[in-house]
Amino acid sequence: MISIPPDVQGLIFDCDGTIADTMPLHYQAWAKALGEHGVEFPEALFYQFAGVPTDKIIQALNDRHGHNMPVQETAEYKDSLFEQLIPQTLPIDPVVQLVRQYHGKLPMAVASGGTMQLVSKTLKSLGLFDCFQAIVTADDVKRGKPAPDIFLEAARRIGAPPAHCYVFEDGEPGLEAARAAGMTPIDIRPMHRELQERQARL
Repeated sequence: MISIPPDVQGLIFDCDGTIADTMPLHYQAWAKALGEHGVEFPEALFYQFAGVPTDKIIQALNDRHGHNMPVQETAEYKDSLFEQLIPQTLPIDPVVQLVRQYHGKLPMAVASGGTMQLVSKTLKSLGLFDCFQAIVTADDVKRGKPAPDIFLEAARRIGAPPAHCYVFEDGEPGLEAARAAGMTPIDIRPMHRELQERQARL
């Protein structure tokens, strides 16, 4: 378990891949949505985009690889496919334990590149929605991760100075955004890998 120093005044969490083990479900939805356009999306590339809003990923794929996928239509279709999979979501236990441990003790926010509809539904599926004083999503800021905007807005909403916030993330764009916001980034991937390895040994 991560120990939180006494000078920390706010905790900010990404959702997908940080609180909720949704990345495999997101990848299923991406593979189906893009496959209908004849576009391949290698899993390694998918993880490089962790935390980036859906429409920005589609635009980037169009720009980089010469595709002409309709951005908004494809994004909405991908998100609708993922929404159907949300009931299968599992928690990332070390992070969820931290959320429950500090609920009511420190102000906490979620800052996600997803939409409010999907993030809310995911948190509710894990019984965590009421643990957070603020939920900030791609709907709330002009610039998504790796820009710092979403974390700065989350800190503002919970009344915590950025320099006294810890940010929990699983993707490079999010970790970069946290650093740009002047916050302390915590990469949860080692914790998640350790948990998966322990479960595999059982």
